[in-house]
Amino acid sequence: MTDQEGQVAILHEKISAMRREIERAFVGQKVVVDEIVIALLAGGHVLLEGVPGLGKTLLVKAMSRAFGGKFSRIQFTPDLMPSDVSGHALYDPKTESFRIRRGPVFANLLLADEINRAPAKTQAALLEVMQENQVTIEGKSSPLTKPFMTVATQNPVEHEGTYPLPEAQLDRFLLKVLIDYPDQAAENLIVTAVTNGHVGDSLNVEPVNTVMSPEEVIAAQSLAAATRVDPSVLDYAVRIARETRQASGIRMGAGPRGSISMVRAARAAAVVERRAFVTPDDIRKVAVPALRHRIALAPELEIEAYRPEDILSDILDNVSAPRQ
Repeated sequence: MTDQEGQVAILHEKISAMRREIERAFVGQKVVVDEIVIALLAGGHVLLEGVPGLGKTLLVKAMSRAFGGKFSRIQFTPDLMPSDVSGHALYDPKTESFRIRRGPVFANLLLADEINRAPAKTQAALLEVMQENQVTIEGKSSPLTKPFMTVATQNPVEHEGTYPLPEAQLDRFLLKVLIDYPDQAAENLIVTAVTNGHVGDSLNVEPVNTVMSPEEVIAAQSLAAATRVDPSVLDYAVRIARETRQASGIRMGAGPRGSISMVRAARAAAVVERRAFVTPDDIRKVAVPALRHRIALAPELEIEAYRPEDILSDILDNVSAPRQ
């Protein structure tokens, strides 16, 4: 066993423990938990979509508790200003000087709740912070706390009072994760946990134990970034992204950032599976969440209720994978 394989084995145990702790609070959504953990290891941001009431806030709070990170939340509303996100300068009459009030983005894990309820200027303020990993207030730049990850939730665009994110802003998210209704067994567990001996319906993350530190997450991100990718596997990811630009039924395909996101996420997925190298199956595993928000369907397919996942599934079936 090489030194890197030994490090991956140790990290795998910690990641498995983190997943188990998150699932103690966030029940019945194993795929969602896996994809969020992959994004954290890849150092990327997540767009989490689902109807209200499915536990999106609970998921993010549970993850922050599992690695001991600082949690912050912004409730996006139509009147939210960019300074409410990043912070602003305040004049102190006692000292006759300005002082900086840091915004909620200065955290390890930021929940941007219902991001598509805010106007474009405020959305752009957050997305700029995500891209630059720093905040500039009154000409002074301040780096964000590491690790930094944004999980932005949005209601489906069909809901009233939403502002769809432009394609250029959607491209900033490493993955788009869909959260659906739990099955009946999981819902029974959820209802029991929330109603048994608790007053109200507040989110309870007390059962979640801290199993990693922010410093360990940073080290894990570095290890994931160093995971070996064979040129043929990298070429496979690029061919998938390029196929979205010429497949019938797609009005706009994924750009190079789609290929980059697949490879980044696949590296993290390999570590989660206790491997020091990426396989074609890792690319297939992350392709849909990495690309579903980077393609736009032709109007005739949207009218017929096709989803990006339907077209991406066909592409994955048609693009040949390298032999292992």
